[in-house]
Amino acid sequence: MTTPSRQLVPAERIEGMILQIRGQKVMLDRDLAALYGLETKFLKRAVRRNQKRFPEDFMFVLTSEELTHWRRQFGTSNAERMGLRYPPMAFTEQGVAMLSSVLNSERAIAVNIAIMRTFARLRHILASHKELAQRLEELERKYDSQFRVVFDALRELMNPPDPPSKQIGFGVRERRTKYKLSPR
Repeated sequence: MTTPSRQLVPAERIEGMILQIRGQKVMLDRDLAALYGLETKFLKRAVRRNQKRFPEDFMFVLTSEELTHWRRQFGTSNAERMGLRYPPMAFTEQGVAMLSSVLNSERAIAVNIAIMRTFARLRHILASHKELAQRLEELERKYDSQFRVVFDALRELMNPPDPPSKQIGFGVRERRTKYKLSPR
């Protein structure tokens, strides 16, 4: 049994690779290939050879509109194809699980276990957040006007503020003069 400190891939790294596309949590082929220690073309080749194992709800190919939307994720300015020869494949949780049957190596098995645990942890976090919001609404209905300020403050704490954007460039400061000018 692996301890958290001896994990093959840290859960935080996997969480950073999970994206929301088409209303589903997915991982892209290039990120999965990096985790498995493969080149992306080998992962894609294995998937194409086993196409029947990957229906649309397990894996889908990103459209050009989705590529344009996710351009920042690819770190390139080429808007048309993002500098990629083929559009990326996006794997749902079930698709990632199916990859373990296609990629039959010790590393693939260990990485898949870590990914499945991360997906389960994210589901648990989302469920507890929804449960907390639901309880808050029930209390608000019960104690409507008496605790309005408290409920507003709690709701604000549940939605963390956006980080402040840093201004690019130089700021202009007005100079203060020692002498006041009098009107003539």
